[in-house]
Amino acid sequence: MKVKSVETFILRVPLEGRTFYSSQAKFPERNSLLVKITTEDGVVGWGEGGQYGPPAPVAACIDQVLAPILIGGSACTPIATSESLYAFSRDFGQRGTYIEALSAIDIALWDIWGKVVGQPVHALMGGAFRDRVTAYATGCYYPDQPWQMDRILGDLETEAASYVESGFDILKIKIGLLSVEDDLKRVAAVRRSAGDRIKLLVDANHAYTPVNAIRIGKALGDFGVHFLEEPVVPEDRAGYRRVRDAIDVPVAGGECEFTRFGFRDLFLEQCVDIAQPDICVCGGLSEFQKIQALAGSFGILTIPHVWGSGIAVAAALHALAVIPPTPHTANPVALQNEPVVEFDRKHNPLRDNLLEENFTLKDGCVAVPTGPGLGIAVNEEVLNRYRTAA
Repeated sequence: MKVKSVETFILRVPLEGRTFYSSQAKFPERNSLLVKITTEDGVVGWGEGGQYGPPAPVAACIDQVLAPILIGGSACTPIATSESLYAFSRDFGQRGTYIEALSAIDIALWDIWGKVVGQPVHALMGGAFRDRVTAYATGCYYPDQPWQMDRILGDLETEAASYVESGFDILKIKIGLLSVEDDLKRVAAVRRSAGDRIKLLVDANHAYTPVNAIRIGKALGDFGVHFLEEPVVPEDRAGYRRVRDAIDVPVAGGECEFTRFGFRDLFLEQCVDIAQPDICVCGGLSEFQKIQALAGSFGILTIPHVWGSGIAVAAALHALAVIPPTPHTANPVALQNEPVVEFDRKHNPLRDNLLEENFTLKDGCVAVPTGPGLGIAVNEEVLNRYRTAA
């Protein structure tokens, strides 16, 4: 089974009237980079990459550098291909664009392999521990003019309540754009609206210095927060360690990290309690397996970061299915050592409309796909509607 063609698709959806902020940037659009790999026998695999910056460089990397290497090669050896492509690009692509490109290719090859042998990806990865994954709602971003606190807090309470009414038991909210004091008001508003039963997670998108991350981290314990995500910039591993040592709330991070080598250093330097590799960024499903093995050896729970289209959600669900309970118990759910899937709730047609059968929440969970490969089918009409040249 040989690779015949490799195509890239840059997708963009403007968010007129629905723009939002994290601590780092305004989001005026949803975008993504998809790759479609077709074999000589007509089997198609889909992958996704390019989550954190303009998708055009990732597309160029695939089109101009990696696709010529892939064409004519095996389509059913994703792990071997991943290792070979990384070895080829190691001298100039250990992080960033090349690894995002490798991620998209790797996911597509797993999709092909599963379709060829008639098995879901999670079966090829060793077998599922679960057939559905508890979802947490990511929302409560910052709107335009986020400093208008009276209006913002009321809107936050309404938004948080809507997620609870939709069936979510876990909510993740954004902090870091305002002062520590104002962001604590946001957390208090969400807790007030959601009630004590709901688990809260907070994501700073690396907005703080270690000093301010410690300040807010200590206060978050009073609100029963279950983890503080990306408290400091990803390069500051010493800062991560300072924060983790100083607060009781678990520290999560890693969505901006690449390959097993980057995560090895995070773990060795005791930076995080929870690892968050993004499968469309860190190196794909092949690399995820290595990161997960490392995390397990350090007693660290892995909760993949999820952003992008329905393809990214599908890849994450297969990865989550094969994560063993850490540590193993006869009743892992009761001890809260089961992984969860991020289910971003902001407007995103690439996630909600791209697939022929899109993911939905049922009893607070999302089902793991069971069809061959990723178990999804791309709606070509939607794909072409949002495709752009660059």
